[in-house]
Amino acid sequence: MAATLLLEGGCLCESVRYKITFPEHHNLYKDTLGCICQCTQCRKQTGSFFLATLTVPVAAIQWQGDSESRIKRYNKTENIDRGFCDTCGSFLFWHPRGKAISIATGSIDPIYLFGEGAENTDNRVPSEGFAGQIFSGWFNVEFCESEIKGITDDMPVLHKGKRYQGDSSAT
Repeated sequence: MAATLLLEGGCLCESVRYKITFPEHHNLYKDTLGCICQCTQCRKQTGSFFLATLTVPVAAIQWQGDSESRIKRYNKTENIDRGFCDTCGSFLFWHPRGKAISIATGSIDPIYLFGEGAENTDNRVPSEGFAGQIFSGWFNVEFCESEIKGITDDMPVLHKGKRYQGDSSAT
């Protein structure tokens, strides 16, 4: 029987913790959507050139302890929550109030993201982590009209996904 695939993560100060439990036989490469967004809103919320997220069913995420009460939500765009830790300010998710939530990949624990400490997991986590599976499979690259010439328009990882143009205020 296949082991249940789990990912865990949280904010910088660890006040907010989550666990994502995928269905049995879930394949991160084939069954999970990653997204990289270059819109102005995502740049401003992260302080970086783009935001990378992993989209999962809302039902798959469990907030640990009192984590959910520690999350502050901000709505720049109607019907879309952006979730942050109320203590350290770490950005955690983008949620368009539907059945899916986009988790900031930077909030995923290092063991799951790039394999730090994977040797102690009885092979539940590969030595390289899961980031390669997440971003080698299907993902979207959003708001390419906001690419930064010579920087984000020439990054190999950003050219593997389906590319969308658009106005970030429309999302």
